[in-house]
Amino acid sequence: MSAIATVKRELLVRHLEAWSAGALHRSRRATYVHGYADADAGDAAEAAVRVLADLPDLARGRELSMVAVGDDVARTGERLTAAQREAGAGAGLSVLPVGGGTDARLPVAIKAAGASRVPLLAYLDAASASAPPSVTTVGAVAAGKPAEVLLVLAPGVSADPYRDCGFPLVTAAELATGEEPGEVVAFATTSAKSLESFKEALWAVDEFAGVRLRDPADPERHLIDISLTPHPGPLRRELMAHLSVVGSASVTELRTFTLTETVYRAADAVRVLHSMIDAGAVTRRPEHGRLGGDVVISSPSPAA
Repeated sequence: MSAIATVKRELLVRHLEAWSAGALHRSRRATYVHGYADADAGDAAEAAVRVLADLPDLARGRELSMVAVGDDVARTGERLTAAQREAGAGAGLSVLPVGGGTDARLPVAIKAAGASRVPLLAYLDAASASAPPSVTTVGAVAAGKPAEVLLVLAPGVSADPYRDCGFPLVTAAELATGEEPGEVVAFATTSAKSLESFKEALWAVDEFAGVRLRDPADPERHLIDISLTPHPGPLRRELMAHLSVVGSASVTELRTFTLTETVYRAADAVRVLHSMIDAGAVTRRPEHGRLGGDVVISSPSPAA
């Protein structure tokens, strides 16, 4: 397994663990959709089954459906059933393999699984697919309540087309090992809390064989080591560029900008803003006190 594939699988496992526990805590039923399930020989799908089979809430009357969609998932389905059995999953977990292609079958599979208006998470790793998933396919996931999708795109493919398919919050990051473009990991959700959770998982994964993150919005294409305290340089540049356009913005607005428009977390914005204020790169109003959400940050005037 390549280093990139290992990082993707760890990211999936971390986010799926957090999502599934929360989904079954607030709802009796939830659905997880694993698209392109027969890519990578079904390894990621099998890892997902093992995560879901270990959920304690499944023994408390909760129900979770996993829909595995791919081109030809017959063999993958056998592996998933075996993994489910070996993990000792109870009756609360059902696994449904659906063949015929992710783009063609995923919207139909979501309806057939009764996933509308229940917590819904989809994982779509299209990095090795002949074409990225359509906006319609990704938008079908928005039928969940709440809904979110973790999407992996091939190097050079932009996540921008998916910013208008039913999800108010979308972010993206590159997984890269060098100067060449890396695979793009995008996350779309209807929940700010889920977006924060995804960002925490993204920065918590272990580094493998030099895999680092790159912010797709960073014009300097700076590679950032995966760390709980990431290098602030790219975020500082993006905040300065944003403020040069808007003039001023509240800390709350800059936290939201950071969360959705950069690879960083909202908490990183506060850390970087403190350093920018101390260096005189920006001004704040009021000038003193706690850096709360209503504090206004401004780019210095040309005469300053």
